[in-house]
Amino acid sequence: MVKIKPQVIRIVLDTNVLVSALLFGDKLNRLVARWKSGDIAPVFSRATFDEFRRVLTYPRFSLMESEIRFLIEDEVLPYFDVVESCENIQGVCRDPWDDIFLSCAVADGVDAIVSGDKDLLDMGCFREIPIISVRDFLK
Repeated sequence: MVKIKPQVIRIVLDTNVLVSALLFGDKLNRLVARWKSGDIAPVFSRATFDEFRRVLTYPRFSLMESEIRFLIEDEVLPYFDVVESCENIQGVCRDPWDDIFLSCAVADGVDAIVSGDKDLLDMGCFREIPIISVRDFLK
């Protein structure tokens, strides 16, 4: 008998969710475990990755360069797919800085955008891509 492996769920994680999962864990440990097991495939674009890298340098996190490098090289890049955003979506989300997540999601045709950002969550979906909270995603 041939066992069929379930299809991997492709998602875009907003920066706050990603940083919280990596630095604070707790309830988000299940999210990290799912991407490390290959159950989900998070997706980055250059813009979303650049924002992630920039946020890791915020003084409130007090991360040394070696810690940032470890997070990027060991905890993220081996598990995330990188896509080229062909369409530069602008002026869609209330917060224009969040449009990069919409562009990334559309570029790959992901299954969902997982966010804790009210501006994104209030949209509900974009081009038939659901925008959901971490809690709803993990259910």
